[in-house]
Amino acid sequence: MTVDSSATHIESQPIPTSPSSDLPSRSGLGWGLLGVMAFSFTVPFTRVAVEGGAMSPLFIGSGRAVIAALLAAVALAVTRQRLPRGTQWARLAVVAAGVVIGFPVLTSFALTTASAGHSAVVIALLPAATAVTAVIRGHERPPAPFWATAALGALAAVAFTTLRSGGLTTPRWPDLLLLGAVVAAGIGYAEGGLLARELGAWQTISWALVLSAPLMVTLAVVSISRQPPTGTPLAWAAFAYLGVVSMFLGFFAWYRGLAHGPMAQVSQTQLVQPVLTICWAALLLGEQLTWTTAVGGTAVIACAATAVRTRLGRTATTAANS
Repeated sequence: MTVDSSATHIESQPIPTSPSSDLPSRSGLGWGLLGVMAFSFTVPFTRVAVEGGAMSPLFIGSGRAVIAALLAAVALAVTRQRLPRGTQWARLAVVAAGVVIGFPVLTSFALTTASAGHSAVVIALLPAATAVTAVIRGHERPPAPFWATAALGALAAVAFTTLRSGGLTTPRWPDLLLLGAVVAAGIGYAEGGLLARELGAWQTISWALVLSAPLMVTLAVVSISRQPPTGTPLAWAAFAYLGVVSMFLGFFAWYRGLAHGPMAQVSQTQLVQPVLTICWAALLLGEQLTWTTAVGGTAVIACAATAVRTRLGRTATTAANS
């Protein structure tokens, strides 16, 4: 494909990075925070959409991706973006599996019974999951404290969900779905952040959406045939937000922030997401903040922050010695 205007040409170019620089990128952090703000409404609005059973979780998870894929296809066609090449398609498939299919579908099913505040605590593991994936993807060798704090964060999340579910003998399937969503999103975020440096920020999520469109359209059709979606105007508005912002526009900012980097540092902005989500759940849904949610959220966020900072410190030391 070709590009007509110089403005579009500049936008489609890979985002410049400075791997040797450890100074905070104001642009990267700013875009990252904007993406986090957009994503912080995802869990409460998913809860609004699934409440009452008017819309099936499968419809919400797949339908939002179909809406975003249509927007993505239009944006790619209008700006005449070049096609990804070679292994970029396989990497886009990883992004699609994580953030287009895995996270939306798993969280939609989990939120049929789990509260938004409870889900936010489990999803607070996402910054550490992103950092761990970036470490593995980059073939790094972080110090032992990184793995210790990442493992401690996972244990804190497991302890929280176990306490809320009544003990080890009664595991809750929504928590398993949420943990699976965290793993999926962590992989998709890390790979998408790396790929955005080559394809561009919004181009990465757009191609991932287009690539996954046939599957998501099929799932949406199946869900509609089984249970035609209905709902209040508020539920449909929440669904529209999930498709347009959570699944599309939010990634413009998020992947651009990760691409500017440093990725480990920008990923720290995710630490404010569970706090914002819990606040939105209280304000918009009337959910009460229990002591288990407060303690569990604090513990998970603290562990995730320590893990990310430990990795960032390691990156800075490596760069200084190189």
